Order: sequence, then C-alpha cells, then structure tokens
Amino acid sequence: MRKHTRAALLCVAAALTLTACAAGKGGGANSDAAAAPGKDEKLTLTVWSNYSDREYEEVTKALKTFNQKFPNIEIKHEGSQDDDKITAGIRSGNTPDVALSFTTDNIGQFCSSGAFQPLKSYIDRDKVDLNQLTPAVQQYTEYKGNRCAMPMLTDVYAMYYNKDKLTEAGITAPPKTLDELYDAAVKATKKAPNGDIEVAGYLPTMGFYANRPTILAPTFGAEWEKDGKSSLATSAGFTEMMTFQKKLVDFYGYDALERFRAGLGQEYSADHAFHQGKIAIMVDGEYRTAFLKAQAPQIKFGTAPFPTSKNAEYGTAFTTGTIMGIPKGAKNPGAAWELIKHLTFDTDTIVGLSNAIKNVPSTKAAMESPKLEVDEQFKTFIDLAKSDKLKGNPVTPIGDAHIKAVTDFSVSYQSGKVPDLAAGLKEVDKNIDDLIAKSGK
Repeated sequence: MRKHTRAALLCVAAALTLTACAAGKGGGANSDAAAAPGKDEKLTLTVWSNYSDREYEEVTKALKTFNQKFPNIEIKHEGSQDDDKITAGIRSGNTPDVALSFTTDNIGQFCSSGAFQPLKSYIDRDKVDLNQLTPAVQQYTEYKGNRCAMPMLTDVYAMYYNKDKLTEAGITAPPKTLDELYDAAVKATKKAPNGDIEVAGYLPTMGFYANRPTILAPTFGAEWEKDGKSSLATSAGFTEMMTFQKKLVDFYGYDALERFRAGLGQEYSADHAFHQGKIAIMVDGEYRTAFLKAQAPQIKFGTAPFPTSKNAEYGTAFTTGTIMGIPKGAKNPGAAWELIKHLTFDTDTIVGLSNAIKNVPSTKAAMESPKLEVDEQFKTFIDLAKSDKLKGNPVTPIGDAHIKAVTDFSVSYQSGKVPDLAAGLKEVDKNIDDLIAKSGK
C-alpha cells in the first residue's frame, strides 16, 4: 500500500498519450484561480485515492474535518484508485475533484501533461507560505517551477533492526557505516546444514520489499543526473551501491537468496519476513512501526538512520509522500483547492492523520505539535524529516520509467547476467535519455 509498491507503474506510452489528450492552455486548465465556495454553499466533492481498509477509513475521517469550515459540502471518498485509474478518468472525462496519488515519481508527467492543474494562481491569491513545508517535500510536489500538487503526509526511510538478533550475533550497537552493516549482516545470518538461509542478516535483493535503488541511493550519495542527462555511470555513489549489494549477494549465493526469498511473506502482510524474525536488518518507511506493533508485538526492534560510507553523510534519508492535485476537468476546482489547502496546512488534521496511520507530517508546525505521538522508534523518522539531508527522486516527464530501468538493471546485475557494471550503467543512461528525448519535454 505504500508508494513504491501499491501504485501501478505508468508506462511511457500512457504518459505520452496523456500529454496529447490532457494538455490545455498553459499546460493545464484554469490558468486563474477558481473562486472559493461560500461557507454555506452546498456541493459534492469527489476525492479519489488508493487507500484501502483501515487507512481508507482514517483518511475519510481526515477529509470530513473539512466540514468544520464548509459544513454543507459533501465529500465522496472513493478508495483503491491508483494512478492508472486517475489517468484513465482524466482521458475519459470521468474526473474527480481531487486526486491523491502515492507516486511522487509521476509528478513530472502530471504537471507537464496538464493532467493536474497548476496551483500557482491559488497559492499567490491566498498568500500561501510554502516554507511551511520542508525543502524536500517542496521539491517532490512540483516540476520545473510548475506546482501542480501539494503533499498530504510524508514517508521517510531508515534502518530497522531486530534487537535480539543483533545481540545474539554479538553486535552491541546498530551499524552506522557500510563496513559495519556488512559485518552485522554476516554475523546475524543463520544457515541450515545444507546451506539454506534460515535468517538473513540483511537481505540485499534489489526490488524486494523496500530494498530499492531509489530508496537506497541518497544514503550512498548516488547522483541520478547531471546537466540534464542521466549520470548513473559517472556517479561514484551508484557504483558503490551496486557493488555493496552485489558483495552481499555473493556472500549468500544468488540461488540461495532466491530460494529464501520465495518463502517469505508479502510486504504488507503479517507474514512479512521482519515480522517473522527472518531478517535482522532492513530498510523501510516509518509506517512499518505501526505494522510491527499491530502484527508482530513479539519483535523487539529499533530504528536508526541507514548506514553510509562517509561519516558526514550519516543521517541522509530518502523521502516521498502522498500528493494531491486538481485533475483537468474537475467540476469544482475552487472547492477542491480549499480541501487540498486544508489537508496540507491544517495542523490538527495533519497530526490526527499522522497519529492514525503513522506517516510523518509534511509541515514544520505539525512535526512540532505537542499532539503528535512520537515514541522512540518513530522519533528516528521525525528527526530525519527535520534535517536538511532528506532527498527524493529526480522529477522527469516520463513518470517513473527511469526508476524502473534502474531497478530492472540492478536485478540483472545482482543475478550475474550483467558482468560489466560500468558498461551496463552507461546503457541504462542511454535508455533513460532516449525516453526523455522521445517525450518531447
């Protein structure tokens, strides 16, 4: 249900098609801000999101706090609507007033195609202070100066460790460097007499759970682009990340890792490998604290920034989050903006939802609120969110096609199908640059 797994990937062809059918004057509809509704005006706002189950219920409660300001506006919240459905709705004219997306990687496509309307006129009219948001959050909600979305809570990623597993392995403190992480992974690993993995100190398989190039890249200082071109091959951080992960894959043996991974539970089920004590160390988002306490109270766990190769980079973390936009063709854009503004900046609403679904608040005021529930494990993520070391993914007009390309390559490299790392990264750079060139943006 999180951003990197629960949102469907938008293919490049869909992105290009949407550009043709959704683009309007100035790259989006309504260059001027639509009027806000009157306090007693009656209308229905349709909101699409990809939330489900308990989170859907909690988000619905948060949406209804808007009625404190506009008591006669009915909010119709439709869950399980991923980015593919949002895109299809815009193309067909079946458009919600507000769309919530879990995929910040698609912000470039949403903004550049006109799928989400530009918000600058609303922000200027209402004198909104965007500095209430952290710099990283500001970055992942706009594209080339076109702000077409606002945030609703944030995800921050860090290291989780099983305290008992580390103690059993003779490790007295969570690792802070890559050398310490490798050492801890080896020591905490347990194998059966036949060599099968019973407990993985750290599971290095790229693309599995939150162990993804996008999430790990900031902690390796990996640079995605330079001078407008993909720069994976020339980034020392990307080489270091791939090499480190491959070193661990070789320690376990690729086939042994695949057999082990095949028997692990799904990422958002109670059978998650960390919940079952089958992984000692992993990277994941702050939301995992709530899952663990609800589904695996027997696991004694701690959280800390993910290890880095350089001491100065310790505390660097990846961030992403839910984004909200007014789709092209929305029937009530003025009221939609008022709802988005409320969900973005109303401190009590943000804090209440953060406490309910354990995401990090996206405003500075909410992070400082005395009403925010912060325990020892969650504090790690709040501290990271307050720092100046948060980093997101580069925003491109091809959605997340560049990210899929890197992930697919990393899987091939780990399996031994790509013997030459440098040459492989150069090929990925070329493919990404070609995709962007074909987009015409």
